[in-house]
Amino acid sequence: MVMNKDTAKKTAELLLQIKAIKLRPNDPFTWASGWKSPIYCDNRITLSFPEIRNYLSENLAKIIEQEYGKPDVIAGVATGAIAIGVLVAQKLNIPFIYVRPEPKKHGRKNQVEGLLEKNKNIVVVEDLISTGKSSLNAIKALKDIEGANVKGMVAIFSYGFNVASKNFEDANVKLNTLSDYNHLLEQSLDSNYISENELKTLKQWRENPSEWKQ
Repeated sequence: MVMNKDTAKKTAELLLQIKAIKLRPNDPFTWASGWKSPIYCDNRITLSFPEIRNYLSENLAKIIEQEYGKPDVIAGVATGAIAIGVLVAQKLNIPFIYVRPEPKKHGRKNQVEGLLEKNKNIVVVEDLISTGKSSLNAIKALKDIEGANVKGMVAIFSYGFNVASKNFEDANVKLNTLSDYNHLLEQSLDSNYISENELKTLKQWRENPSEWKQ
């Protein structure tokens, strides 16, 4: 769920501006999954732009307080959301932890890094939602810790795949994002970043991304 249309379009504009999001409907990318895609998103690029990372962290913090109340702890999903998660925790002046994809193979074999006391309310920060699988894996790791109360998740951007919506619904996890694919397309068209014909291609991809071919 996107919280605010103006913020969603502004976020999309900023991500396009610094090429954190690239749209190439006529020269698709290949994702690690093997999917052909007209879009590539790397929100870690935002960290190199102080004003933009400040805008994102401020608005993520605002969503958290509006939707979940001020939590006790912010958790970032490794590795992409560690830095933005720290910035959000700093805005809220609360502790930060992060969650690995799986437990370490050595040392204390932690999956959750940082101090997490019992019976704390946690909001998880993610940079990008695709299918939601890795994000929900992080939430499960936190929920498996005795006394941890995960209130929900916030993210910078979501592709808005139906499978992601279903995965979050099945897991009973509330998700709020600054922007999403629909607002990105709207902003891209408004700013003449794409043509009407390219818009049609981009919409077709989102309907069935695993089978889409240019």
